[in-house]
Amino acid sequence: LAKKKDPQNDSFDFLFKIILIGDSNVGKTCLVQSFKSGLFSETQQNTIGVDFTVRTLTIDGRRVKMQVWDTAGQERFRTITQSYYRSAHGAMIAYDITRRDTFDSVLRWLHELHSSVSSGNKRDLEAERQVQFADACKLAEEQGMLAALETSAREKQSVEEAFVMMARQLLQQNGLCVTPDTDTHVLLRTNSRAIVSGPSLAEHQKQQPCQC
Repeated sequence: LAKKKDPQNDSFDFLFKIILIGDSNVGKTCLVQSFKSGLFSETQQNTIGVDFTVRTLTIDGRRVKMQVWDTAGQERFRTITQSYYRSAHGAMIAYDITRRDTFDSVLRWLHELHSSVSSGNKRDLEAERQVQFADACKLAEEQGMLAALETSAREKQSVEEAFVMMARQLLQQNGLCVTPDTDTHVLLRTNSRAIVSGPSLAEHQKQQPCQC
């Protein structure tokens, strides 16, 4: 379960640890930086081991601190990054829509964890697309993933919304009432791709109704 706030520290109500994984050079660090500060760098260096950033969101009046861990995609760092999986509340698997092999690796990453979101990054490079969004939706549904969506760290498309969506779902899994978003456009800008919820989300909501 997420940590509730310490009486000595009223800066947040809940703390969620999210890990961002995926192959090298798919834009994981750019996504984290976009979420943290809205900035994008063309010369971002590869992550060595793990790094993290923190940002606090306000969701239905609750202050939710998101601790986002950016992990290296290289095989030589796999032992280090896997040690961070156990204490994570959720995960986002990133791939590059212009590199089919990074999408093909999603299943390998998925087998290492649970409660994940699949995020196809570099949405702005449509002309170089090798992965269709329909393929990502199909994979998410088949594997019971929380969602499939596409982002662009460069153009700030759906980056914020992806983390907000995950925070809202984690609040629900902790037994809290969260105002439902029945319209995807409430969560995602109209020029981005819709989130497709996996079957595990619906099953979880049936098994654990919100206690108001």
